Amino acid sequence: MKKLSMQILLLACLLASSSCGIQSIPTAKNEIEAKWAEVQNMYQRRMDLIPNLVETVKGYASHEKETLSAVIQARANATSIKVNPNDLNAESLKKFQSAQGQLSQALGRLMVVSERYPDLKANQNFKDLQVQLEGTENRIAVARNRYIESIKVFNNLVTVPPTSWVNSLFYKHEKAPQFQVDNLEEAKKAPKVKF
Repeated sequence: MKKLSMQILLLACLLASSSCGIQSIPTAKNEIEAKWAEVQNMYQRRMDLIPNLVETVKGYASHEKETLSAVIQARANATSIKVNPNDLNAESLKKFQSAQGQLSQALGRLMVVSERYPDLKANQNFKDLQVQLEGTENRIAVARNRYIESIKVFNNLVTVPPTSWVNSLFYKHEKAPQFQVDNLEEAKKAPKVKF
């Protein structure tokens, strides 16, 4: 009888520990790292497409050097900032987002330049690159949304009982930083489109 009660107690302890964060917190941390890798992969895809886009536009708009130089410089700045998921903090995330935001602005100016050149807009290579770049921007948004969701799950595990008790006893993880809009007031305004 004593052996049976010890086995039941051991089984109860195993069930309790498996449902209160012993496995879920490290699993959520791994999920954050995987989602962050996906975000970086999508940004890398964009970086790989930009030289092709710039070269295509350069052939048609050789006197728009300032815009092309801004895109090249923004790409260089964006690729120079690497964020390791293990060292992810609010400051490094903000620097990364800022560099990516500058690149997005430069790409927007490049697309405006393309509107000035009807031959360029008709060029199939440019159209293909533009579609790929637009698709990449959508993929980046999806990857960021998945990352944001994984951060929410992790932060809930480390701050909401009963898993937060396990965190305070065994792991001591802090809440992970979330993506934030660089300029909230600008983001609230609808973009102006002029033809």
